[in-house]
Amino acid sequence: MKPRRKKPEIVLRDGKPAAVILRIDEYQEMLERLEDVHDLKALKAMRKRPLKFRRLEDLLKEYAPGV
Repeated sequence: MKPRRKKPEIVLRDGKPAAVILRIDEYQEMLERLEDVHDLKALKAMRKRPLKFRRLEDLLKEYAPGV
């Protein structure tokens, strides 16, 4: 049985919402979802660009001179 989720608590400052207190597992899940959204946006942008192929030797010269 999964533990019942507690509602986030809203912290007020001068009568206005200023912060939220929530369970650490909920916070971590939110971070993971945000990272997934970011990754999907980056992938979508990459797919719009044409593929460029380079020779391995050229890549090594650029990133590891002297190899």
